[in-house]
Amino acid sequence: MACRWHQRLDSLGDDVLMVEAGLPGGYVTGPVRLGSTVRRRPGLRAEFVHRLLQLFEGADWPGAPRFLGLDEDGREMLSYIDGHAAWEARQPAGVTSRASLRRVGELVREFHDLTAGTDLAGSDEVVCHNDLAPRNTIYRDGGRGHRPAAFIDWDLAAPGRRIHDVAHACWQYLNLGPDVEDVAIAATLMRVICDGYGLADRSELVATILWRQDRCWRGISDGAKAGEPAMLSLRDGGAVAAVQAAYRWTQRHRWALERIGTY
Repeated sequence: MACRWHQRLDSLGDDVLMVEAGLPGGYVTGPVRLGSTVRRRPGLRAEFVHRLLQLFEGADWPGAPRFLGLDEDGREMLSYIDGHAAWEARQPAGVTSRASLRRVGELVREFHDLTAGTDLAGSDEVVCHNDLAPRNTIYRDGGRGHRPAAFIDWDLAAPGRRIHDVAHACWQYLNLGPDVEDVAIAATLMRVICDGYGLADRSELVATILWRQDRCWRGISDGAKAGEPAMLSLRDGGAVAAVQAAYRWTQRHRWALERIGTY
């Protein structure tokens, strides 16, 4: 295995001579771009994530970065995926289009199917990304508007149920919460994501969205109380209050979301 990573290092060529450029996000891992690679501190589940990315590479799935080994400073080296990272609040129209949302569902289904039945999934259905959101998605415009091409930031990946990622995607890509202007439209777009995924049983979808929202704000709050720098930054930036507001909104509109969005 070590020889493989040395070969990967050799293939990077002049990248080692380039200047590092900071990338958005990465509260914990501090990602930077160096030529055709991303360098970042390994996360707490680094070994699991590396094995997952190797599985994707072995299947020739283009929806995730490639793990290229560790550099001389002990940082992960990942392949840089060129495209548009949807970090800003205002995005090109294609990012939020129905075609784009459907493609989100399709991409999630692809990697779920690749991990189903593997040792990485263990006794669970699949390996979940657990942080699917526009900010962790790379979009490309092939002439018909921006469409999702790959997911990044797999640090929270873990065994789970298919509906966990689908519910999280519905929450994040539709920004379910007080900023939603039309509940019926949001619910209809939930169906678009589910149709893209091919989710047959949607009876638990809204309940799972609520579970994810509740789990999210509690996780940030508990982490901040424990002194974790990333969670402190999120809490102090208003993340706990924002997710709590999203939870209350989803609870308030649960009936409409279930009636329109899941059937």
